[in-house]
Amino acid sequence: MIRSLLSVLGPAHAAPLRRMIGVMALAAVLQGLAFALLVPVLRALLGPDPAEAWPWLGVFAAVALAQSLAAYAAQVAGYRAGSTLSRGLHHRLGDHITSLPLGFFTGDRLGKLGQLTSGGVINVMQVPAHLLRPLIDAVLTPATVVALMYLFDWRLALAATLSAPVLYLVYQWSGALIQRTDRGRDLVIAEAGGRVVEFAQTQPVLRAFGRTVQGYRLLDEALVAQRNAGRRMITTGVWGLVGFGLVVQAAFTVLLVLGVSLALGGSLGVPELLALLVLAARFVEPLAMAADLGGAIRLGRNALHRMTELLAAPLLPEPAAPRKPGDASIELVDVSFGYDSRPVLTNVSLRVPPRSMTALVGPSGAGKTTVTRLIARFFDVDSGSVRVGGVDVREIAGEQLMSLVSLVFQDVYLFEGSIEENIRVGRPGASEEQVRAAARLARVEEIVERLPGGWSARIGEGGVTLSGGERQRISIARAILKDAPIVLLDEATAALDPENESAVQDALTALTADRTLLVIAHRLQTVVAADRIVVLEAGRVAESGTHEELLTRGGRYAEFWAERNRAHGWRLLPTR
Repeated sequence: MIRSLLSVLGPAHAAPLRRMIGVMALAAVLQGLAFALLVPVLRALLGPDPAEAWPWLGVFAAVALAQSLAAYAAQVAGYRAGSTLSRGLHHRLGDHITSLPLGFFTGDRLGKLGQLTSGGVINVMQVPAHLLRPLIDAVLTPATVVALMYLFDWRLALAATLSAPVLYLVYQWSGALIQRTDRGRDLVIAEAGGRVVEFAQTQPVLRAFGRTVQGYRLLDEALVAQRNAGRRMITTGVWGLVGFGLVVQAAFTVLLVLGVSLALGGSLGVPELLALLVLAARFVEPLAMAADLGGAIRLGRNALHRMTELLAAPLLPEPAAPRKPGDASIELVDVSFGYDSRPVLTNVSLRVPPRSMTALVGPSGAGKTTVTRLIARFFDVDSGSVRVGGVDVREIAGEQLMSLVSLVFQDVYLFEGSIEENIRVGRPGASEEQVRAAARLARVEEIVERLPGGWSARIGEGGVTLSGGERQRISIARAILKDAPIVLLDEATAALDPENESAVQDALTALTADRTLLVIAHRLQTVVAADRIVVLEAGRVAESGTHEELLTRGGRYAEFWAERNRAHGWRLLPTR
């Protein structure tokens, strides 16, 4: 556990933690020495000349004082470590998570991350604050007692030594029971948490279909699974803890029986027997305490194990010698890529010259959004290369690449906060005038004027108080404020009403002026305005060219164009 804790905390916290462990170890050894000194003290007090106990009492008092000071220092250090551990862990986990490729964040992992960064961090905080000292005491104090017991009676000392492997094996067994059930419980807790959020977010759909009374089956099943996992952990953990406690008491009973037998046989005096039995009691006391804390220790160990696994997840590699792009061009050269061994793109090649517009069209699942995410290096390609300004994105520093690219996707996420705070995400150091200018170009001022509180109005988690078109305008204002030379646009007007569509189109015009633009096109007017059109189908480039060229060829694009034109005039008519 200590090795895992050092690994998770990192070098910055390693030295203070080692010092704290050293003080705790010293306190544990001094406690064992103080216990051992009870033997000569009691032997003298119960012997023919009780005055011989005074020198031993002096030594005992000195050792007890030193142990108290060391224990106090260890306790204070433990509390301080626990209080600072949360901040350090969250920072380290946060820094690591932000460097992971976005392909890491699958649905099941998001639930696990939520559980790990909340309950997991609390479990780890308990280790230095409350659990590490009893754990060290449970190892070093009995070891010190047994070692010193050899000075007084080797037979009892040998019996205590032989009981140590049995105690260790039973402790490992009981811990393994808790570890297995805790891992399973974490999975179902993460699942249940995700289902609760899903249930809240999908209330409009559930209510529309009358699913408010009988509940939501997936949520019900997840909550039942969480309850059952909690029961299994309690019942299984109790067996382990009770088993270890029984073995500890059995070890003390063996020492008691052996000591009495030796005393009855005349090879051990009654004063020595009483003193050694006191020492035997002190031998099992830290072990019994470890048994009581065994469940909490295992929970902390499991949390440390999960954090170690997370920190071991491979990061998106940064170039050792970063290169700077020459311009704002985009190029894909024989790119192949897939999610979880499922191929999405196969030998895709395309080029977007600087300050030009290229439209990606094709059916759903053709790989259009994947192309934009590879350019932003959300993932690394399986083969081929993605280049910005003639440089492979893997050779460009991550921060520099992100500074060159603005992304506007159809699914917009806004943070809980004000409109101004959400726009400032694009460039936190921007002046108030720059924020207002970006908002004006994106026609966000109309939203500000409508809301009570204006620029300081809170828009709720995900921007729930705004319409889809209003959220989209704020996201475009964010991209305008960033002022990047490359814009990747998953055209955001397909599902908007005419008024919002007009506002968003005006904002997009401001955003894309004099920039390199790669747009996933849904609207006919966007396709026609492109300098070049690339048709993707089944992860391959089916054809490319200008609008007129592709229509003349009569291929897949011409079919797409004809279908869109036919659908363009559709309208609903009342039945007679």
